[in-house]
This record gives sequence, C-alpha cells and structure tokens, in this order.
Amino acid sequence: MVRSRGRPSLGRQRIEIRRIDNSGRRQVTFSKRRNGLFKKASELSTLCGASVAVVAFSSAGNVFAFGQPTVDAVVRRFDPLHADGADPAPAAVEDGGGGGDDVVVADPEELDALRRAEEQTKAQVAAEQARMRDVGDKVTQAMAGRALWWEADVEALGEAELPEFVRALERLRDSVHRHASTLASTATPLPPPPEQEEEVPELDVSDYSF
Repeated sequence: MVRSRGRPSLGRQRIEIRRIDNSGRRQVTFSKRRNGLFKKASELSTLCGASVAVVAFSSAGNVFAFGQPTVDAVVRRFDPLHADGADPAPAAVEDGGGGGDDVVVADPEELDALRRAEEQTKAQVAAEQARMRDVGDKVTQAMAGRALWWEADVEALGEAELPEFVRALERLRDSVHRHASTLASTATPLPPPPEQEEEVPELDVSDYSF
C-alpha cells in the first residue's frame, strides 16, 4: 500500500523559534514556558540531587525565580563576596503589574520545614518497617516445630509482638468468616429428604377365637 505524500501531521512539523509579535500571546507563552522550565528544574533536582537556580525576567520587567534548595544558596556558591558562608536575605520577587503573569514565591523557611517533615516521615517509616521485621522474626522463632503460623507459641512472644499477632489472628478470623458467608449465600440448598411411608404390620388373628 502506497502512502500519500500529503501535508505532514502537526507532530512531524518543525516549529520555528522566533519572537512572538502579539503581546497577549507572548505573555501567555511566557507564563506556560516558565512554569514548564521551573518544573523541569525541579525534576532535575529531585532525580539527580542537583542544586538548581533559574531566574527569568518577563518583557514587562517582572522577575521570577526558582531555586532548590534556594536561589540564594545556589548563587552563593558562585559569588566570591559570600564565600564566608553567610546566608543573605532572599531576594524579593515583585510583580511589576499589568503583565498578567502569576507570581509564585517559595518561602525558604517553608521549604526547609517541608524537607524536615519529609525526613521525619522517612525515619518513622523506616523505624516501623524495622519493627515489623523484628516482629516477623520473633513470630518465626515462636513457630519452631509448628507448621502454621497461628500455632506459634504465644509464651515466646513479647509485649511488642503479641498485639500484632492478635491483630493477625483477628484478620484471619474475619477472612474465614467472610469466606464462609459467601459460600453459604451462593450454595444451592439441598432438597428435603423424601417422606417414607410407615408400614403397619399385619395382625395375625388366627390364634384368637371370637
């Protein structure tokens, strides 16, 4: 089958990169491309652990910045005036007005609080995983010589393992109960047994005289 050599689809066309003359379209494009640029910078920092700083000035004179961990922390690494490690105040990002651009300013203190909360959550998850592994090891030891886990020797379990063991037994009980209820609701009822007629023995009256 010969394919027609018509006009290529939009996906195959090359978009010419040049200045947009229409001011409205230019502002909309700047806003969309700026958000995409900041998103890519955030992904680069998250995936690679890189320190990233992006500063963009719109045609209206508005400044937009994104930094991870902060713009100042990244710029400070290339600024000999701040080689002593002093932490200058973060630069203000102002809206010049009339540009139609949305200004999003990330507070460094809020970012630090989010990072601390994330690290704390990771530590809690790791501790809980370690605790559950320890519980599993203790239950495995208590199962010595037994085929099924619920036959474990409860005397060998401590205060940390017994509540988890009880919850596991309760989940097993509920699962068995639900399965039994499902089987009972879907099972075909058995027909009643057939009624049997009781045979009355014949009375032999030959030995009786009337």
